Amino acid sequence: MGVSDAETAGYGGEVPQLLLIEDDPQVRTALVRALSERGHAVATADTAMAGLAQAVESRPDLVVLDLGLPDLDGCRLLRMLRGVSRVPVIVATARDEESQIVEALDAGADDYVVKPFGASQLDARIRAVLRRADDQTGPEPVTVGALRIDPGAREASLDGRALVLAPKEFDLLHYLAARAGQVISKRELLTQVWQTPYGGADKTVDVHVAWLRRKLGETAKQPRYLHSVRGVGVKIVDPGA
Repeated sequence: MGVSDAETAGYGGEVPQLLLIEDDPQVRTALVRALSERGHAVATADTAMAGLAQAVESRPDLVVLDLGLPDLDGCRLLRMLRGVSRVPVIVATARDEESQIVEALDAGADDYVVKPFGASQLDARIRAVLRRADDQTGPEPVTVGALRIDPGAREASLDGRALVLAPKEFDLLHYLAARAGQVISKRELLTQVWQTPYGGADKTVDVHVAWLRRKLGETAKQPRYLHSVRGVGVKIVDPGA
């Protein structure tokens, strides 16, 4: 599975348990050393399938994922992982094209950092993602009209009918529903839902809103729950209020 005894710390306890999926041995060794010095226990895998198996078997607190893996593209691995696990994932890669960043975040990544980066920056991002994951433990379900969102179970329903949502669709719907009646700017949504505080594509928000509308059985011309405010942002409302 591409894991050496020197690079692996057993999962368990209060020390953050990380899984690093990285095929470059020099990068892998350097990151293991740097993250271990900063208080993390780090296990490693050097292929996508080895990483997937280890993530399922060992259930780490967070995965650091390179996209350029020898056996499978990292984004495809991320989608496979999201099908079986909610473990937080930080993509750490040399790919810096906006389209690839958007693809990875839409596939379920919690954060994205471009190589080269400092170990302190990666450590800070890991701690931030783990804090967000802790904050999402056991939250109360949110109800807006006949729409119900359970963030703990990551389940949503409308009129008692389950909605089948992609990870970012669910995150967007929950963020808006938790702030029902408030107009949320696209910049805030990109920052809070996509974790892209330094800018991103407004079209990413527009596309996901369009997908959500379709699943909620409404259109932009005849909205019920999701309303766009031109030049400002998006809000969710109770259509019966």
